[in-house]
Amino acid sequence: MTISDELPVRLRALAHPVRLGILRELFEQGEVCACDLGSAFGVSQPTISEHLRVLRQAGLVQTRRDGTKICYSPDGAALDWVTAGLDALRPAVPAR
Repeated sequence: MTISDELPVRLRALAHPVRLGILRELFEQGEVCACDLGSAFGVSQPTISEHLRVLRQAGLVQTRRDGTKICYSPDGAALDWVTAGLDALRPAVPAR
């Protein structure tokens, strides 16, 4: 996938306040099981699962199965990639 294909997918995934909050929580905690996120955001478990699915499909989080639980952690490299993609959109501006 090229930057022009992947960047909109990742930006769409980040364009929801709950998903941004989930990602922030994952960066603060390192790894969190999906079942522990619902109460932090005041939404149902199915809603959290849907938001996590969007983040996973965008490549912004990684998963690990722990028995019946699925634990999520942030993919820092993917977020760096988004930042680099946004920087690439900016036209070169000469230093003043």
